Amino acid sequence: MTAQDEHFMRLALEEAELAAEEDEVPVGAVVVMEGQVLGRGHNQTETLRDVTAHAEMIALTAAANHLGSKYLPGCTLYVTLEPCDMCAGAIGLSQISRVVFGVADPKRGFMRHENAQILHKKVIVEQGLLADECSRLLKEFFAQKR
Repeated sequence: MTAQDEHFMRLALEEAELAAEEDEVPVGAVVVMEGQVLGRGHNQTETLRDVTAHAEMIALTAAANHLGSKYLPGCTLYVTLEPCDMCAGAIGLSQISRVVFGVADPKRGFMRHENAQILHKKVIVEQGLLADECSRLLKEFFAQKR
């Protein structure tokens, strides 16, 4: 991955930090096309009392609104935590081209479905970018909750 990928993941981490400040699970996401951020989001499920208000969903919606289209080909989604099944479904329907996530989520992440094709087979999926930082933020958040 490139320095530009790291830059955009750091923006996603900033979003995750905003979520933590709002006492939300610290997950952040940004949607990028040709070096331009089209949408940003962080978890807001508690704030909005909406189980669908995940960082990815908010970032996808913002990017779609920015482009005036529900489809996002040519875009990359950077997200600090592996997307869940719901978010992966939305990512697939959005026709996004690439997903880069920081830390895996073996309990709820979409990649636990080895044989299920939630995303289109042409979507490039890369994982592990800034994984330590993404993981640390989540661990610190949940340690405070216990």
